[in-house]
Amino acid sequence: MDGAKNSTRCLTLLSQLLLGLDRSGDSDSRAPRRDCMDAITATIASFGPPDFGELWGLAASHHVIMRAFPELHRVMVAQANQWSEAVERAMEKERARIEHALSFLSPICEALSDAGKVIVIKSLDHWRDLGSDLDLYSSGASADVTAIMRDRFKARLEERSWGDRLANKWNFVVPGLPELVEVHVGRLGQTGEQVTVTNSLVRRAGTAQLGGYTFPVPAPEERLIISTLQRMYRHFYLRLCDVVDTARLVESGAIDYAYLNSLGRSAGLWDGLATYLVTVSGYVKSYRGDDLPLPSPVMDAARFGSELVSYRRKFLRIPIFPQAAKLYASEWTRLLLNGELQSTLRLSLLPPLAAAAALEFKFTGTDKGIW
Repeated sequence: MDGAKNSTRCLTLLSQLLLGLDRSGDSDSRAPRRDCMDAITATIASFGPPDFGELWGLAASHHVIMRAFPELHRVMVAQANQWSEAVERAMEKERARIEHALSFLSPICEALSDAGKVIVIKSLDHWRDLGSDLDLYSSGASADVTAIMRDRFKARLEERSWGDRLANKWNFVVPGLPELVEVHVGRLGQTGEQVTVTNSLVRRAGTAQLGGYTFPVPAPEERLIISTLQRMYRHFYLRLCDVVDTARLVESGAIDYAYLNSLGRSAGLWDGLATYLVTVSGYVKSYRGDDLPLPSPVMDAARFGSELVSYRRKFLRIPIFPQAAKLYASEWTRLLLNGELQSTLRLSLLPPLAAAAALEFKFTGTDKGIW
């Protein structure tokens, strides 16, 4: 089977497992659920070993193994599928990875709190899954952060790219921990342009109990802002975990949209944030039949939706020109009008950095030295 076609089948199956079956309610919602289950069952029955290998790799890249595979395994067991044990082993392996990572993350958070406020960002949003890196924000001084990681955990500092230096972030290799520990110090954003968000992040952070540990985590509004920064202003693609995480956060009713609007506008990110939410809503609708319950100010501010998202190179791609470029321009303009000259200057370096990264990738196959 053609690789791209097979990858698309795997994405569809994962989306059905995560979204098509994630419904509760009246009789109107049960018919699409039955149709979705029939499609899932037929697809799984047609899969062979290469297909399951592709599915596992895609689920790992999208951080959804622990949420998609239990239902996958249940269907396979019902079919007496010979590969059900392999799926079960994959879940056990991922569960062990997560437990191991959390056993490091908890003491790292505790130690870094000596340098200032520390908050786990992005990585725990995917629970019961976990990100591929352990991402933290620290309000402390960078010298204190690096000293704590070096002295208490024998961590080695990864070589920093130009983008890392602008963003004011450090990546640490901790002995015994496969995941990198990425610490953003005092700033957020692709070029470290966001300080408005960090002030709010520190002031409003809460805690979450996960895997037997208690972690400091962002409030729902800052969590959405950080997701938007990562997806709409940095990577320009969505993972399925982003869709599922955001959908569940919206449906939880925990979001203060008035505050989200105020924070997003003051940071120059409101248009991108609204676009992110509407894009996620559109993708959810394609599997559930219903949009997410977003308020009208969000819908009105969105520049585009899921109709412009395409599946390429394993991810759901956001169009860069002119759509994402316009979001960048809006952020730059707002920071300038706010009088945040240092942040504006930092963000002004993004286009030449992006051009350098594209050139580096063309000639070497990697842009690691740039980003």
